[in-house]
Amino acid sequence: MEIWIYFTLLAATMQAVRTAGQKQLSGKLNAMATTSVRYVYALPFAWAYLWWMLEFRDVELPSFNNDFLRYALIACITQIIGTVFLVAAFRYKNFAVATSLAKTEAIQVAIVGALLFSAPLSFLGWLSVIVGVVGVFLVSKVKFSPREIFAGSDAMTGLAFGLAAGLGLAITTLLIRESSLALQTDLLVSAAVTLVFMITVQSVVSVIYVYIQDKNQLTLMLKHWRLCLFVGITSVLGSIGWFTGASFQTAAYVKALGQVEFFITLALTYRLFKEKITAIEYVGMFLIVLSVVILLLWA
Repeated sequence: MEIWIYFTLLAATMQAVRTAGQKQLSGKLNAMATTSVRYVYALPFAWAYLWWMLEFRDVELPSFNNDFLRYALIACITQIIGTVFLVAAFRYKNFAVATSLAKTEAIQVAIVGALLFSAPLSFLGWLSVIVGVVGVFLVSKVKFSPREIFAGSDAMTGLAFGLAAGLGLAITTLLIRESSLALQTDLLVSAAVTLVFMITVQSVVSVIYVYIQDKNQLTLMLKHWRLCLFVGITSVLGSIGWFTGASFQTAAYVKALGQVEFFITLALTYRLFKEKITAIEYVGMFLIVLSVVILLLWA
């Protein structure tokens, strides 16, 4: 298998586990502090990974150029926004539903990539993405009721947060790829450099914001350090997978394959949060599998 497949599967697995940790952490911290944890506690591990990769690949640290800085800085902000929306969505829908709505990221990556980043997909590539997203919506069991939309119910608020999270993370993935390629060096190294740059900036920005918003949250981040450390470690492992996968392959294909994360999410939903899996959710799971098969065998 190609290297991007291995890294994407690592990312999908770690993201599902990390999201479970964030779900538990969201009951102890506010949305921005929960978001900050994934950067602050991941930072030392990201730096260690970068220095190891430079040694392993025997490559010098590349110099930053204007294209890299522009793409990476914008990606820092869009990822923070996307993660905040995802954490906020947990408060309105159950764990699996909130995550599934954010996973519309796959089709949003394909659309935004084709329109703004000159990254069109083949017919089978589009088919894979669409089938997967339909599966995600079946699993989420979202009902588009006009009365709920105009009434501003919790269900539709959760829907809006989930979709906004997907868009923010979709733009982030596309910008990560552009940032990594802009360094014009070994792709494993450029992915690591992009990761460290973004996590460093995001750590500083998010901590400052949390301090201004409610500095007591910083104390809580230290108090719950074990759970925060778990989120940080799984976050950096997942990010290594996403950043490297997106450096080697078109972002839309990486996110389409990444939908296998949903199987792990549903398992966690059943085991940890005691939320039942219904027949329609199993149909959605089948469609997600089908989309991955189309992607890997024919797209």
